Amino acid sequence: MTQPSSLYVPKLVTTLRNYSREQFVRDLTAGIIVGVVAIPLSIAFAIASGVTPDRGLYTAIVAGFLISVLGGSRVQIGGPTGAFVVIVYGIVQRYGVGGLTAATLMAGVILLGFGAARLGSAIRFIPHPLITGFTAGIAVIIGTGEIKDALGLRMGSVPADFLDRFQVYGQHLNAINGAALAVCVVSIAIIALWPLVSRRIPGPLIALLVTTVAVHLLHLDVETIGSRFGTLAAAVPHPAIPHLSFADVTRLVRPAFTIALLGSIESLLSAVVSDGMIGGRHRSNMELIAQGVANIASPLFGGIPATGAIARTATNIKNGGRTPIAGMTHAVTVLLITLFFGHWAALIPMATLAGILLVVSYQMSEWRVFRAELTSPRSDVIVLLATFSLTVLVDLTVAIEVGMVLAAFLFMRRMASITNVSGVSEVILDGDEGSEDMRVVAAPRGVEIYEINGPFFFGAAETFKDTLARIAGKPKVLILRMRHVPVMDATGLHALTDVVHRSRRDGTLVLLAEVQPQPLETLRRSVLLDEIGEEHICHTVETALERAREEEKVRELLSVR
Repeated sequence: MTQPSSLYVPKLVTTLRNYSREQFVRDLTAGIIVGVVAIPLSIAFAIASGVTPDRGLYTAIVAGFLISVLGGSRVQIGGPTGAFVVIVYGIVQRYGVGGLTAATLMAGVILLGFGAARLGSAIRFIPHPLITGFTAGIAVIIGTGEIKDALGLRMGSVPADFLDRFQVYGQHLNAINGAALAVCVVSIAIIALWPLVSRRIPGPLIALLVTTVAVHLLHLDVETIGSRFGTLAAAVPHPAIPHLSFADVTRLVRPAFTIALLGSIESLLSAVVSDGMIGGRHRSNMELIAQGVANIASPLFGGIPATGAIARTATNIKNGGRTPIAGMTHAVTVLLITLFFGHWAALIPMATLAGILLVVSYQMSEWRVFRAELTSPRSDVIVLLATFSLTVLVDLTVAIEVGMVLAAFLFMRRMASITNVSGVSEVILDGDEGSEDMRVVAAPRGVEIYEINGPFFFGAAETFKDTLARIAGKPKVLILRMRHVPVMDATGLHALTDVVHRSRRDGTLVLLAEVQPQPLETLRRSVLLDEIGEEHICHTVETALERAREEEKVRELLSVR
């Protein structure tokens, strides 16, 4: 069991206690490989997000280093990811780059709050269909956003609205650049086939080198990073603190929470996946703290939101990385390449980056998982399709909000359906059904026994009241057996109170039998216990029956008098 004192200790501290030279070499090698992989991805994600390519590199350097130094995972690689493309693009379109900087800073503070509040384990409460739905939706948006560069269309910025994109694409289809399309197709083919040649050297890097050289040797008329953005600065900018007014903060709260929520989900999912690959166990709250610090520092140095990158983390593991030293090496590698070779990035064709992102979106879609989810229970399918549709057609923020509310509502409905209230004419005493000491006792005349099965909460309260309202006649004693009621909430307590009050008006005595600890504690904190009377809460149903017989004798004596 994890001790509270270790919840906020970075994994770097733990792993360095028994660190060997052999592991350092493996971490160094893995970090360099992942750093090389991160270069084209960081540039591509930044451009797809509507910002300049250098901002993606700054994110990989600053956020990637801090996530590894402070993180709660041994092998997590942090940086810009495809999951943020949709959010960042929308924020930039609506609030500008300054708004993105402010929202990312605020998200970092929120992530620190998540970690301090120990919400790291809360990811298990997010339904898998919801995660699958918005991930597939993000993949669709990323893929459709790259059609412009894949076809070499000379047009303005890609519209943020999904349907508007295809209308604009349709207006420019007569201007497809065959050379750009060929570069994109070749890039995809190289990425797909390169693993047959080597799995250690990343396919995206080979695609980038081959197509860049080919474009300039053949003098192909395709747009490059340089022709669109100019030469990249071979330096990391000095930190700059943005000026935020109260109005800026209030209008960016919602985007900031979206960044924080998605960042926490992605980073913890990546950490869980990596745990399975190395047989380790991450510290979720420390990971959230690291993500918070990284997302505060990244925008100060010109970066964009960052989180754990599942694909790069997997690449790190496959190449021998087992400690945060590999992640730190990855960030240093990106820094050195940016400083000494950054100006060469201007030669990269935009169609090549489009091809890389199309592959990323295909892998991110996990269409096989999506298809498998369609065979799940209907409520899960509703959550999946609603989240997917809202992500694509409306907004990721709305998709997550509606998806969570819908999933919670459908879960409560499902839980309510398994709670039932049924009348029983006889009960089994002194043993289980089929045992030798089993005794079956019929309910005495004038006594009604009802058994509640399942959580007694607001979703099941109406079922309880409706069932008891259908009791024929007015019994002298009503026994409510609650042995299978694990929990009772305030609405369940209110429904029980209504039944007690109505029964009292009808002259019916209510006895509760075999009440479980949590419902019993709820009763003791309420005024209902005083109305029922402690003596009318029975430990066993047999005791309740004896109590009912005593009440019957008392009634008979009173009637004789």
